[in-house]
Amino acid sequence: MDFHYNKVRVYIFGIRSRKLGELIMDVFGDHVTIQNDENRYKRLFHITEKFHSLMDKESLLREIIVSLEQLYPSFSCYLLLSQDYHNQNELPIIDLEYDSENIIAMEAYVSGNTKMENSLEERRSILYAPLKGKQGVYGVLQIIAPNILVFPKDEIEFITLLANAAGGALENTKLYQQSRQVISDLQLINETTHRLNSKLRLKDMISYMTNQIKHSFQAEEAGYFLLTDNLINSKLLPGSTPFFYTKQAYPYIEYIKNKILLEKEALFFGDINIPSINGIKCFRSIMAVPMVQRGKFKGFSIVMNQEPYFFSFEAFKLLQSLIHHSALALSNSMLREELERMIITDHLTKLHSRNYLDEKIQLSMKEDEQGTFILIDIDNFKNINDTYGHQVGDEVLVQVANIIRGNIRDHDVGARWGGEEMAIYLPKVSLETGVAIAERLVKAVAECSVPSITVSCGVSYWHMDMLDSYNYLFKRADESLYTAKGTGKNKVINQNDRIKAS
Repeated sequence: MDFHYNKVRVYIFGIRSRKLGELIMDVFGDHVTIQNDENRYKRLFHITEKFHSLMDKESLLREIIVSLEQLYPSFSCYLLLSQDYHNQNELPIIDLEYDSENIIAMEAYVSGNTKMENSLEERRSILYAPLKGKQGVYGVLQIIAPNILVFPKDEIEFITLLANAAGGALENTKLYQQSRQVISDLQLINETTHRLNSKLRLKDMISYMTNQIKHSFQAEEAGYFLLTDNLINSKLLPGSTPFFYTKQAYPYIEYIKNKILLEKEALFFGDINIPSINGIKCFRSIMAVPMVQRGKFKGFSIVMNQEPYFFSFEAFKLLQSLIHHSALALSNSMLREELERMIITDHLTKLHSRNYLDEKIQLSMKEDEQGTFILIDIDNFKNINDTYGHQVGDEVLVQVANIIRGNIRDHDVGARWGGEEMAIYLPKVSLETGVAIAERLVKAVAECSVPSITVSCGVSYWHMDMLDSYNYLFKRADESLYTAKGTGKNKVINQNDRIKAS
């Protein structure tokens, strides 16, 4: 009896021990699971901290990929980004396009909710978690799990939290970059405005603006144009890039001018195809902004690059701000230089004034090695006034002035000396060359003037090796002119001829 009783006790004790063991194992297992979960979420916390400590987008994307590969080494992880990203480091990043064939990825992006794609045939499960911030969704995290038919619920929750952390960090980097860009844009506008208000010459001002735009926008070409003849024609302002002085630029200039006058607003082309001459340089990205002063179109600027979609819309808005802030300074510079031209220009002939000529000669005699001075007098001018009247006399003066301009270089100085006398100064030009120019001028006046007239010229010359002065240079030219007038007119006499004659 005792034997059977003890056997039953042992059996009961064995059952209880197994139950107790199972209970202990269950409790211990739960504890291990809880501890694992705690470790995973602690790791998620540290990963999130690391994400939010990075303000550079490139570094952040790399850190997201590295973290995913460490957490899921046997899975394939991709970032499907909604914004253009130039992948220079071969990271598993794909552009998320609206016409994409990956419908489930687009559903996750649009809805902002995690989506699943399970495939029994391929024996895999794909999870799509939106990279979500407070202001929007910036892409989708795609995780492909081979040999798994269904993602565990707790794993879906964990990956969703990880994707949210990545989305929030991406949003922060975007806001940080935007704030830095705003600061940079304001600094550019402030620096440019300050520089333009420092009374630069128009050419220096345009050159400065051109350099600023090429540097800030990585533009290949930048040109500035003044509208003339009641907005019919455009004049290229000096300081623009050299391309706009070529024939190849003409189709672009004309197209932009007509388009901007028609639409009366700034133009932005991401991929335009304007036929180029001889196929040289085809510009696809173009921004054009009108220069408006007091509600009136004064001109326009063109910024171009050959690569399509090169300029961002933010760059376009910044360019508009720059041109808007510079329009007043450009107008003031043009007005200032126009006033200067009026002061140094004879109203009737549009040649320079005598004071301007005096200054240029005296400056040249200090800086150059040599120079030639030509004094010109219209023969029998009093008879022209008496015969045809003073209006025709004025027209004759204008004709002679135009012939002078047509026979000298841009940096030579043609001036009205007084009355019917005019003068030319040729810096760095020898006496022989100066005499040849004077003789060409005498011949042109005799052949082209209406009514037919002639001129006489006296030519003087200076060289740095000779002791000389401005007054003595003028005196020699005046005496040579007097000799020309007294020996038959319609001729050129230079200082050496007069010495030989004496």
